Amino acid sequence: MHGPPLIGWLLVAVCAATGAYCLVRLRAGTGGERRAVGSDALMGLGMAAMAVPPAVLDTRPWGALLFAVVFGAAGVHALVGVARGRADSHHLHHAVGAFAMVYMALAMAGTPMGGRAEHTGAAAATHAATAHVPAGTPLLTGLLLVYFAVYVVRTVAVLVPVTVAAGQVSWPGRPDLTHACRLSMGIGMLAMLLTL
Repeated sequence: MHGPPLIGWLLVAVCAATGAYCLVRLRAGTGGERRAVGSDALMGLGMAAMAVPPAVLDTRPWGALLFAVVFGAAGVHALVGVARGRADSHHLHHAVGAFAMVYMALAMAGTPMGGRAEHTGAAAATHAATAHVPAGTPLLTGLLLVYFAVYVVRTVAVLVPVTVAAGQVSWPGRPDLTHACRLSMGIGMLAMLLTL
């Protein structure tokens, strides 16, 4: 991942905690719920691994391929579930998230030193102010940013209570820690895409 190491370590901590919570919930879930929680756990732990600053863990050349294979398989699995009608809209979100992870892994693999510009001589002086070389396709990155921003706003709507006419507080959905975990992963995905 690109960007300051502090951001990377914060993402590692949040995503690893989210993935670990989902692994704990995996034991208590039922069929369809277990699949959704398992996908959340894979996404959280994968995001944590991908967010480790390259100065600490340089995964070249095998990292991008490994992330692409794992998350590509997870995305195809989610799409097959949706196509067979066994899955809900959250499985479609898992497919989008998995393919976003594939995109980020391959985009970061195509940049030198995990996105750091490598210049010598006069070029180093010219590019000193811009140490970050953008990776990926701006249009696709922008579309993914819009998707995850909308997802984050929709998830916040589930977590925020609504006051009804009689002054009573009502929840639009059944909030629990799962929604908070999904919100943190959505924000994490936005941060990863912004530093791409």
